[in-house]
Amino acid sequence: MIDKRKRPDIDEYFLKIVSVVAERSTCRRHHMGAIAVRDKRILATGFNGAPAGAKDCLELGCLRDEQNIPSGIRQETCRAIHAEQNVIIQAGLHGISLEGSTVYCTHTPCVLCAKMMVNAKIARSVSFGSYDDNTFIELFREAGIEVDIKERPPSVITYLD
Repeated sequence: MIDKRKRPDIDEYFLKIVSVVAERSTCRRHHMGAIAVRDKRILATGFNGAPAGAKDCLELGCLRDEQNIPSGIRQETCRAIHAEQNVIIQAGLHGISLEGSTVYCTHTPCVLCAKMMVNAKIARSVSFGSYDDNTFIELFREAGIEVDIKERPPSVITYLD
């Protein structure tokens, strides 16, 4: 009997993992996750949410919703740290360089996260969703960061019993 299930390619594999990371988000608007990978090894993970130990939007409500702020602008009016910021912070806390790595994220980055990714010397950005801020594109082009926007991977996990 031949198994007809398709083995996911490496990008789909890591995009599925980042989708699970995003489930830890404490944001009421978007569940975002990010992972940094080099040589097919996960270096760090991050999701969007309040700073460690601080009350989050699940408990306090969303500041952006309360002030009717649309997505993609005024990121400073938010309790959450973005997933890409958290992946960079986590790598730094554990002494891991992200130079030359690929960051897989559920969404394309805002310009603030893009600037941090440039300075962290990320080589490639892969996502399946689009954030409401496309100003990262020109910055990544100037910095030589490869951008891949893929189809959302299937949420079904396939395995043999």
